[in-house]
Amino acid sequence: MSTSSDRLSTRRIGIAALIVSGGILISRLLGVVREIIFAGMLGADAVTDQYVAAFRIPDFANYLLAGGFLTITFIPIFSKYLADDDEADGWKGFSSIVRWLTIGISLLIVAAWLVTPLIIETLYPDFTAEQVDTTVRLTRIVLPAQFAFVVGAMFAAVQFAKGVFTIPTLAPIVYNLLIIAGGVVYAAVTGTADPEGFIWGALVGAFVGSFAIQWWGARRVGMRFDVKAPWRHPAVGQYIALAIPLMLGLSIVVLDETFMSIFGEQVGDGTQTNLQYARRTMLVPVGIIAQAASVAAYPFLARLFAEGKIKAMQRTVDQAMRWVLVLSIAAAGLLAALALPVIRTLFERFAYTEADSTAAAAALFFYAFAVPVWGGLQVLTRAFYARRSMWTPVLVGTGVTLVAVPLYVVMTRAFGIEGVALASVLVLSLYAGVLALLWYRGAAGRARLRSVLSIAGRAIPPTVLGAAGAFVVSWGVTSILPGPTTLVNLIAVVLGTAIFAGIAFSLGSFLYDLLTAAARRRPPPPEAETDVMAILG
Repeated sequence: MSTSSDRLSTRRIGIAALIVSGGILISRLLGVVREIIFAGMLGADAVTDQYVAAFRIPDFANYLLAGGFLTITFIPIFSKYLADDDEADGWKGFSSIVRWLTIGISLLIVAAWLVTPLIIETLYPDFTAEQVDTTVRLTRIVLPAQFAFVVGAMFAAVQFAKGVFTIPTLAPIVYNLLIIAGGVVYAAVTGTADPEGFIWGALVGAFVGSFAIQWWGARRVGMRFDVKAPWRHPAVGQYIALAIPLMLGLSIVVLDETFMSIFGEQVGDGTQTNLQYARRTMLVPVGIIAQAASVAAYPFLARLFAEGKIKAMQRTVDQAMRWVLVLSIAAAGLLAALALPVIRTLFERFAYTEADSTAAAAALFFYAFAVPVWGGLQVLTRAFYARRSMWTPVLVGTGVTLVAVPLYVVMTRAFGIEGVALASVLVLSLYAGVLALLWYRGAAGRARLRSVLSIAGRAIPPTVLGAAGAFVVSWGVTSILPGPTTLVNLIAVVLGTAIFAGIAFSLGSFLYDLLTAAARRRPPPPEAETDVMAILG
C-alpha cells in the first residue's frame, strides 16, 4: 500500500474525522463569537442588513466556479494520478486547473464589481438609495476575497487528497478570528462601530487563512506549480466534467442563505441580521455532527466505489446516516426547546435588544427542525459525489429551488420572519427526501432506508420528552431568577441541557432495549447482489 493509500486507511479516516470535527467546532464557535461581538456593537437594523447583503454577490461569484465544491471535484482527479504512481503529471494537471480558475475568478470579480449597483438594486428593492450605496461599497471591498477562496480551495484539495486534514481546518478559524479583529480594531481606531471593519477583516482573513496558510500546507505535502503545464491538460477536461453540474445547477442548498437575505429584507429592517444569527446558531451542531463525518469519509467512500465495493459503500453510508440522524434529532429538540435563552445568552447585550432576541429565537425554533435535514443532506450528497453522480443532487436541488421561490413568497407574507425560517426547513426537507428515495432505490434499498429511519425514529420520543423538560426548566429559571439577563439565561441553558440529557438518555436507553429485543431475534433479510452498473442505472 502506498503512503497516500495508507493515509486514507480506515484508521486514519477516524483520526481525520476527529481532526475535522475539532476544527469545525472551533470555527463554528468562533463564528458565534463573531456574531456576538457584531450584535453587541451594532445590534440588528438596516445598517447590519447591509453587511449581510454585501456577501450575496461575492458568494455567488464563488459558486459560479464551483469554488465551494473544489475539494469534491479535484480529490478524485488527483487521487487517480497518485494511485497510478504518476504524481508529476498530477501536478501538471493541478497547475493547468489553477491557471484557468485564476483567470476565471479574476474576470468574474471584475464583472461583478461593475454590475454590483444594478444587482443590489434588483435584489433589495426596499433598500433606500443610501443603503444601496453603502452595500455596493461593502460588496466591492470583499469581492477580491473570492480569489483567495477559489485558489486556496485547490491548495486544500491536494492536502485532502494526500490524507492531510489539519491545515485545511485552520482556514475558517483564521477567517473568523480576523473578521473579529477587523471589527474591533476598526472601532478602536475610528471610535465608531461600523460593519466596514468586519468587511475588511473578512478580506484579510480570506487571503491569510484560505490562501496563504493553505499554500504553505500544500507546499508541505509536495505541491509543485508547473508554469509550463499545457493549457489543455486532460485533468482540465475531467475537472470541467465534474464541476459543470455544480456550476450550472441552482441548488437550494447553495441559495438557501441568499433566499434568507432576500425574503428577510421584505419582512423589515433587521430581519436579515436576526435570521442570520438564528441560522448560523443552527449550523453549529450540523457542522459538529454531520459535516465533519462527511468530509472525512468522502475519500473513503470514493475509494470503495472505485474498487467496486458497492455493498461496503452502502453499509458505510447507512451507518453514517443512522448516527447523524439520531444525534441530529437530539440536537434539534434541544435547540428548539432552548431557542430563546440560547439567543439571549449569545447576543442580547448593548445594541442588541430584547425584541431582537425574541425575533431571532422565533426563527431559531423553526430552523432547529432543519438540523436532521442538513445532517442527512451532508451524508447523501457526499455519497452521490463519491460515485461521481454529480448531476443527481444538482438537478434535484435545482428542481426544488423552483418550488422554493413561491413557497418562500407565501410563507414570508403569511408569517414574517418565522415564515422565512419555516420555508427553508420545508424546501430542504423536500430536497433531502427526494435524494434519499433516489439513493435507496429498489427493494433492497427501500429495506435499508426503512432500517435507517426506524432507528432514527427511536430517537424522537426521548428527544420530545427531554425537550419538554428542558423547556419547562429554562422557563422556570428565567421567570424566577433575578439578575443580569446573560447570567440568568446561561443558567437556564445549562440546567435545561442537563435535564434534557438526563431524560433523553435514560429513556432512550430503555426504548432501545425494548424496541430492539424483537429485532435481534429475527434473522436479517437477504441482501440482493448489486454491481456498479446497477448502481449507476
